[in-house]
Amino acid sequence: MTEKTHPRDIVLIVEDSVENLGMLTQALEEAGMTVLIAIDGDTALKLVGEITPDIILMDALMPGKDGFETTRILKRNDNMAHVPVVFMTGLSETEHIVKGLEAGGVDYVTKPVAPDELVARIRVHLANARASQSARVALDASGRFLLAVNSSGELLWATPQARRLLAHHTSGMPDRLILPLAVRAWVARAAKAGAPAPIIAEAGPNKLEISFLARTGPDQFMLRLTEDNATSAPAALRDKLSLTNREAEVLLWLARGKSNKDIAAILSLSPRTVNKHLEQIYSKLGVENRASATAVASRALAGN
Repeated sequence: MTEKTHPRDIVLIVEDSVENLGMLTQALEEAGMTVLIAIDGDTALKLVGEITPDIILMDALMPGKDGFETTRILKRNDNMAHVPVVFMTGLSETEHIVKGLEAGGVDYVTKPVAPDELVARIRVHLANARASQSARVALDASGRFLLAVNSSGELLWATPQARRLLAHHTSGMPDRLILPLAVRAWVARAAKAGAPAPIIAEAGPNKLEISFLARTGPDQFMLRLTEDNATSAPAALRDKLSLTNREAEVLLWLARGKSNKDIAAILSLSPRTVNKHLEQIYSKLGVENRASATAVASRALAGN
């Protein structure tokens, strides 16, 4: 194995067998990787508090905290959420494979481990992790309010902007955010039934809209956050365009590209009621369609 990997490739091996540790360490160091060792789950958890590895090889069965519990704890750490975990399991332990993937693992290798195959798998997962991380960095730099959650509504990652906005609207801290129960239930429904209408989280005069964007993995869903002052925008439309409060709210969501069905869900109205409001809005604005109404609303909100 003469090919060298990036010098920053740090592999954490969590394994209680001294013999296996020796073999794995030799193979990975010969491949140009830096190796960290933990002989149990507790040691691994302490180690990642000091240094973040690029990838983890996790023994499924160990005394104390087994590999599944250790991985679940690791994945609750925002700094570790993006680090791929590859499980090591015996040939006859097929049930452990499923359990490992459910705990947050991305792959598994069977014992006895074939060094060449292991190194190849590690390189693939490192490349995938770096591509994913690069995309997140780009999103961070662009100021997007995006986050990813699993089907239980647990936060997997978030751009800094989204993290700060969530911290403002929830009781959590930026480094340990927990989505509200209603939002987690909304995500669970989305995981089963597909993209739902946006959900609104109240916070005084401000509203936080959470929209479902896409499924980005087997158990990963991307969401978008939008903060809005719930009083100023509708009030501006109401006063400038001579609308009722409800008509102003309907027009605001129309201008934001929401369908009649979405508007009905957001404002707790029936689709038929939304249609009637739109008829009145079109008449008052002197327009005939959604595009023209949106243009009028945009000018009003811009102060024109």
